[in-house]
Amino acid sequence: MESGTKRTARGSGKKKSILSLGPWGGNGGASWDDGIYDGVREITLFYGLCIDSIRVVYDKNGTPVFAEKHGGGGGYKTVEIKLQCPEEFLVSVSGHYSVFNGGQVIRSLSFKSNKRNFGPFGVEEGTPFTFSMDGGSIVGFNGRSGWYIDSIGFRVSHVQPGKLFQRIQKGLQRLTNTVSRPYAPRDNEI
Repeated sequence: MESGTKRTARGSGKKKSILSLGPWGGNGGASWDDGIYDGVREITLFYGLCIDSIRVVYDKNGTPVFAEKHGGGGGYKTVEIKLQCPEEFLVSVSGHYSVFNGGQVIRSLSFKSNKRNFGPFGVEEGTPFTFSMDGGSIVGFNGRSGWYIDSIGFRVSHVQPGKLFQRIQKGLQRLTNTVSRPYAPRDNEI
């Protein structure tokens, strides 16, 4: 697993970090990167014995953004995953990759939102991978593709409390620790 860039954005008392995770899979095909958005609205997969292609519809300020389709034209099964954006968002992706038709490719994918599970799609065979993050959501996909999806990676938005909030939280923890200590009389009070 490769950990890439980390970007931050400031908002109302919270700091957003954008992490780049992955990719998992092989080195074949051409590199692609959908970019960073506010969330994911839809994922369409074409698959059979592996993941042949993926197309994602992202959300940007309440507007759908259609990314390019990545991968080949094969796959005898199709699934459309529609999230109830912005209330529902992707929190986890898992799958398998292995050699298929002479190259290392993504063989299966499963998705988990904050409300539901989707999949597995494809064949659960080869090396497993999984990604999940508490307090984060997937806001972009990247990878490599040719005839199939050779590898896949993710952009994740992780909301972190701002410094003021963290200081207040630490102060409350100290206060709670002080108040919750049991009373023990001192030697001179006995």
